[in-house]
Amino acid sequence: MIEVRQLTKSYARHEAVRGISFHVDRGEIVGFLGPNGAGKTTTLRMLTGYLPPTSGTASIAGFDIFRQSLEARRKIGYMPENVPLYDDMRVREYLSFRAHLKGLDNNRARQRVSEVLDTCGLEAVKKKMIKTLSKGYRQRVGLADALVHDPELLILDEPTNGLDPNQIRQIRELIKRLGETHTILVSTHILHEVEIICNRVIIIDTGKIRASDTPANLVNQMRAAGRVTAELQVDPLGAAAAIARIDHVKKVRHEELDHGWSRFHILSDSGSDVREAIALLAAQYGWPLRTVFRDEPTLEDVFVEMTRKD
Repeated sequence: MIEVRQLTKSYARHEAVRGISFHVDRGEIVGFLGPNGAGKTTTLRMLTGYLPPTSGTASIAGFDIFRQSLEARRKIGYMPENVPLYDDMRVREYLSFRAHLKGLDNNRARQRVSEVLDTCGLEAVKKKMIKTLSKGYRQRVGLADALVHDPELLILDEPTNGLDPNQIRQIRELIKRLGETHTILVSTHILHEVEIICNRVIIIDTGKIRASDTPANLVNQMRAAGRVTAELQVDPLGAAAAIARIDHVKKVRHEELDHGWSRFHILSDSGSDVREAIALLAAQYGWPLRTVFRDEPTLEDVFVEMTRKD
């Protein structure tokens, strides 16, 4: 459905997207993740035809997004991070207006507006002015707008931005239902949601793709690498240096707690377990040891590890 090859976007001397390549298969729900400034929104805007690339190619359902822009955009329903709505229009009126802008004739427009009002749970507010709607309903109107021309692909940029927990759950369930009939590329910061709804995750940082795999595989790779947490009452810099000299330890990070205690996060080689070595080290130097345990990583841990700047 989406095929991206060596896509690059530069602004003067700043390279926002740096030769990325990835694909999204028909029927997938793919999470597109990255920290602020990583290049997520720039990539989505290029895929939807809002920005021209500096170099590289991309296609949607076989149509080149630059040479066959109109054909490609007919396949896409795009919901930007900050949904632009006409506040002085009623919900049904606005969706009808958008349907006609997207090339639907009167009969088809009426049919699709009725369908998306039902799909997005907007029947109760269809006659209300958009400016009177809550944030959650405004997001639903934006999603209905993206759906009104019945696209094969949905591209959603932070669809739960600014919503409360109940609204987030409702939008999540709606996206899961839409995933039964659409291909979806969704950008979000809520990693727990990604683990629940996405078949695959693409992580981008500083304009480059860092990972592309299922959430479960990414978590399992980190689990295999070995992550241990220990709390010691000790000078943190000296202890971190000593722990770093243990066999198989790859990286040590620490944070200072109250009353002289520090928490150490230790990453070790695949298949290793350094808990016993840490306990022996603490006994050797007489360091008070409060806890040492092996972490069960989450997708958030994977994300932080891949995008950490230190």
